[in-house]
Amino acid sequence: MPTQSKPVQQQQQLTPFGAALAGALGGCFSTAVVYPLDVAKTRIQALPGAKDNSMLSVLLKVYAKEGVSGLYRGFGATMLNTFSQQYAYFFFYSFVRSSYIKRLASKLPPGSKAPSLSTAAELLLGAVAGALAQIFTIPVSVIATRQQVGRPAKPQLLGSDIPNETVVDSQTDDSFLGVAREIIDEEGVTGLWLGLKPGLVLTVNPAITYGVFERVKSMVLLAQGATGKLSPYMSFLIGAISKTLATIVTYPYIMAKVRIQARSADAEDAVERHTTLPKPHTPHHTDSAHSHHVGALDILARVLKKEGFVGWYRGMQAQITKAVISQALLFMSKEQFEHWAIGIMVLIARIQAKSS
Repeated sequence: MPTQSKPVQQQQQLTPFGAALAGALGGCFSTAVVYPLDVAKTRIQALPGAKDNSMLSVLLKVYAKEGVSGLYRGFGATMLNTFSQQYAYFFFYSFVRSSYIKRLASKLPPGSKAPSLSTAAELLLGAVAGALAQIFTIPVSVIATRQQVGRPAKPQLLGSDIPNETVVDSQTDDSFLGVAREIIDEEGVTGLWLGLKPGLVLTVNPAITYGVFERVKSMVLLAQGATGKLSPYMSFLIGAISKTLATIVTYPYIMAKVRIQARSADAEDAVERHTTLPKPHTPHHTDSAHSHHVGALDILARVLKKEGFVGWYRGMQAQITKAVISQALLFMSKEQFEHWAIGIMVLIARIQAKSS
């Protein structure tokens, strides 16, 4: 696995199920620690009309208006999304990577050292794993995004041309099932997969992150010697560098994906097209002039026209802050969670043995 200190030994102990469980537990831990930052960065990305969009100001405003509960809005859905996405990613990554290495090793003479993967191979395998994970988990991501953004308190947050009542009404329910019903009412069942296309593009983000981390880690361990082991500080540093690079490369699509999934996307699109504003809990795409949900390229073109190239990176500081801390915590804690995953697997095996 990409974050193991001793890759060969750990791969012998951990099955794809165990690696996925360790990755999912580590992902939930790292996300939970920085969750208020996640709420702030999502609101910055989804509500571009706000004048002061620094992370600290958003956190203070949320706390002042909604209290501590506002800082943890959508926590349950986000944890479910994180666990399922991390589990699916690490499962597919471990399975695809180990299968690929075995295939390469089968072509070598018996007793040969396991071949190391090139950076290109690491990126490709990571992208494949990320794409498979996105397809299965994005409905929970859509719900989590809408819960985090919540109900816009004032029309100005949506832009002066977008009335608040076109986004939410008295029937709007922010519970998990309530948001799911709202999406289906407005977009149909396929609305649960809003943002899938940019999500598939964004599979290069974890691919870059883990690919760079694995490559740099291998070079550091090689410099330290065969018995070398990454220190927590070095793991944090390499993880932070890897995630920052991946975020800078992919941020425009990260921002576009959040805006696609936000409640205000259709209302904002209607204003741009000078068409009738949609109503909450009613189908939003019934006429030929507004027959589909706004796409990532539409949003990027609109932002470029209004704000220039800099607009594509609005809120990136918040994204990097949250992502780097979360990813670094994941890299630092994953080895410990691998040990716990092994313990859980042993416990399950013992229970099954007793029951049989």
